[in-house]
Amino acid sequence: MGLPQKHFRLLFVLLLLLFIFPNLDHIKLSESAPDYSTLVYKGCARQSISDPSGVYSQALSALFGSLISQSSKANFFKTTTGSGQTTISGLFQCRGDLSNVDCYNCVSKLPILIDKLCGTPIAARIQLLGCYLHYEVSGFTQISGMEMLFKTCSGKSGGGNGFGESRDTAFSALVSGMGNGLFYTTSFQSVFVLGQCEGDLGAADCGSCVKNAVQRAQVECGSSVSGQVYLNKCFVSYSYYANGVPKKSPSDDSFSSPSGWSGENTGKTVAIILGGAVGVGFVVILLMFARNLLKKHDGKLLIKEDGFKLLVEVDSFFLFVYGEFFCFRGQKLVDRMGQES
Repeated sequence: MGLPQKHFRLLFVLLLLLFIFPNLDHIKLSESAPDYSTLVYKGCARQSISDPSGVYSQALSALFGSLISQSSKANFFKTTTGSGQTTISGLFQCRGDLSNVDCYNCVSKLPILIDKLCGTPIAARIQLLGCYLHYEVSGFTQISGMEMLFKTCSGKSGGGNGFGESRDTAFSALVSGMGNGLFYTTSFQSVFVLGQCEGDLGAADCGSCVKNAVQRAQVECGSSVSGQVYLNKCFVSYSYYANGVPKKSPSDDSFSSPSGWSGENTGKTVAIILGGAVGVGFVVILLMFARNLLKKHDGKLLIKEDGFKLLVEVDSFFLFVYGEFFCFRGQKLVDRMGQES
């Protein structure tokens, strides 16, 4: 009997893998993107909107619609809707390293979360990992831009000898770098830091806000290996990486555990294992292929020594191969020019 069809199919798949992925060591495992829609904190005013006529609801809906629309074009936008006592001002801001698509996806979730978590207060602010939205009705009491809204510090402390000095050096570089824009990331040794100011803040005010946030982080988080401090007009984040800050910008993972970082070595290891498995499988199937051919044709085989790229017809299955290929007497051997041998 000839070689079963399932063996031909398996051999074909293995050959296809080898041709499509000739350099398996370059394959990288896909890395899961951080979930920018994870809730960081919520701030809801205690007083709810009194809206028997529905005027506030209409103004708030218009505000949300405008903010969501603009989030596909920019990472910061501020506007007002309504008039007189029903005026509502609001803004959104996305992290400076988010694409327009990610920013839109993040911001579009905020109105639903505000309704779910706060209801309809006269002012609300929802902060996600990748964006935040804030609105307030005209006349709402203003707070200082330096007011601390939220902080979080990891429960793990230490970071090894010199951690405090490395973090402070990175923070100093962050404060200096914020003079060049409203979003900045940098690192020193094993510490990565990130800072961002509200989009309409001037350079001097931004620098002062970030400096204040850095001081709060140093005091509030102490020796914690990671932390984030949110002020009204800016925020800072830092993370310690025991094996050094990854070559890939870790800003995508700045809110994740540094120990969860995986570099290219894991991808290469899996690629090598995958390549080895394909190679071994190919050899096994090829041996089975040859053994069955020997049985079928009384051990008589022909060798095409000068062949380069051949198309061999075997039981209605077609295989492309490179280099020399064993063929058997009585079958048609067709070279790449379409000539029969």
